[in-house]
Amino acid sequence: MSHAPVPVSEIPSDVLERFTAPRSSVAGLIMDRPRLMGVLNLTPDSFSDGGTFMDPRIAVQRARQMLVEGADILDLGGESTRPGAQIVSADEEIARTAPVIRAIRAEGISAPISIDTRKADVARVAAEAGASMLNDVSALSFDPEMAGFAASVDAPLCLMHAQGTPETMQDNPHYADVVLDVYDALEEIVQRAEQAGIPRDRILVDPGIGFGKTLDHNLAILRNISVFHGLGCPILLGVSRKGFIGKLADVPNPADRGPGSAALGLDALRQGVQVLRCHDIETHRQAIALWRALL
Repeated sequence: MSHAPVPVSEIPSDVLERFTAPRSSVAGLIMDRPRLMGVLNLTPDSFSDGGTFMDPRIAVQRARQMLVEGADILDLGGESTRPGAQIVSADEEIARTAPVIRAIRAEGISAPISIDTRKADVARVAAEAGASMLNDVSALSFDPEMAGFAASVDAPLCLMHAQGTPETMQDNPHYADVVLDVYDALEEIVQRAEQAGIPRDRILVDPGIGFGKTLDHNLAILRNISVFHGLGCPILLGVSRKGFIGKLADVPNPADRGPGSAALGLDALRQGVQVLRCHDIETHRQAIALWRALL
């Protein structure tokens, strides 16, 4: 497929409308200001904080802390999708996530909870426990039942681009033009979701930084992330603590990469990104507060 720049006057009206139309609310949150999604990994092997929040009591404490610091959404996951990670059974994933979701709701916390999973059974139990959003890094490609389940519930769905699977995605990622290739892939993904009965106004898109991308691929996407507004969906960006930040800033410990993560987040917000998925909520809150004051 060939691509070439065109004047604004030649952009088809339906595409132009996607760029400019207000975005739908996400789990009751109006997309009129930057939103923070707090990461809560309930896994023993996540790259940044694996094993830290396996105890449900500690996980609930962390959830409450993130909300106090300024998180708008909690994103809970029971399966690591870091490069090289192995598949976790649905039963194990449910055992890690459902009790924590129930415990959070039992505490009277009403904030949106996103379940970060590729599996319909996990998503179903999470929704029954109180989750109100789905975050599928496989973009409905891992579990053939996920699309049907997502269509059956009135919940936002985040669809992420990835080249390959966590086990193999960093072996040799290749694109003709990473920005346009990822855009085209996400357009096809969103169309398939619509054909499955999931309306576009319930979909968020995530370009999948680090998921089958080299450092240069990541930077190219981040420099041009505003292009993805053409999909007509809120954009969710997840760069928090990722390895390429450590390489560029010479920070080997993932837990020390909050400032670098926030720096990338601010440039994404400058380009109109609506949701930042991050570990270091307070760091991002402060950065955004000062950024907005300057504007």
